[in-house]
Amino acid sequence: MSRSAMLQPRPSRRKTAQGVHVHFWQPTIAFVTVSTKDRVSWLACPQAHSLLLEVWRPADAWLVGTYVLMPDHLHLFATPKDLGVTFDHWITFFKSRFSKTHSHSQWVRQTRAFHHRLRSGAEYSQKRQYVLENPVRAGLAREPREWPYQGVIHEPRG
Repeated sequence: MSRSAMLQPRPSRRKTAQGVHVHFWQPTIAFVTVSTKDRVSWLACPQAHSLLLEVWRPADAWLVGTYVLMPDHLHLFATPKDLGVTFDHWITFFKSRFSKTHSHSQWVRQTRAFHHRLRSGAEYSQKRQYVLENPVRAGLAREPREWPYQGVIHEPRG
């Protein structure tokens, strides 16, 4: 590729990328963000937190590691366990299960989720630190560990 081609701005996406590419020769970790519709603040509450845990634990085709719920969005890290289940199918499944589990008409989330496949341990560490510090930056907690709407669903195998 020529230098001038590399310096040209990339066209912006009109819609989010589909799927997460799984490479057998390297770990696959997806960094996921799901927002509430119109960024309405309802997600960081005991009931939503409890319901998400109920949905994520058995929906283990993709394992949820660290997650943080903010009032209007959530961040999580996921890795595949069952290669027969695509990332997009898993996201659709857990969002659908969550929506069917509660009766709050105002608890609506955006249709799409933003995701990015992390390509290195350093990138994972950086994103994880960003996620854990999110409640502090938002003025919701003094220290990351004080925020009650976070955790790890599926502990990494060691």
